[in-house]
Amino acid sequence: QVQLVESGGGLVQPGGSLRLSCVASGSRSTINDMGWYRQPPGKQRELVGTISKDGITNLADSVKGRFTISRDNAKNTAYLQMNSLKPEDTAAYYCHANFTSRLGYIYNSWGQGTQVTVSS
Repeated sequence: QVQLVESGGGLVQPGGSLRLSCVASGSRSTINDMGWYRQPPGKQRELVGTISKDGITNLADSVKGRFTISRDNAKNTAYLQMNSLKPEDTAAYYCHANFTSRLGYIYNSWGQGTQVTVSS
């Protein structure tokens, strides 16, 4: 199984920026689609956006125009660049990825999350 580790969260003022990173390690599995999710306090986890192996992105309307998803396949890393942050962006952010193992098994993995707090 591949381990996903997020980093880059923290406290930021409204209008500020943060870049989250998600590093996949631990196997020779092929990384397929990757995604970022978030769970605001007291709410259900929601999809922020996805990025395919080919770099095609899909973002939720709530973050479109402010957030950007990218990936560096050579580094097995996905990024979430967050600009113009709003208090409603406050949430635990989770990385998710789908994988195909060397033996052809398809599986997925979740990171442990990183907290983003947007407050004055």
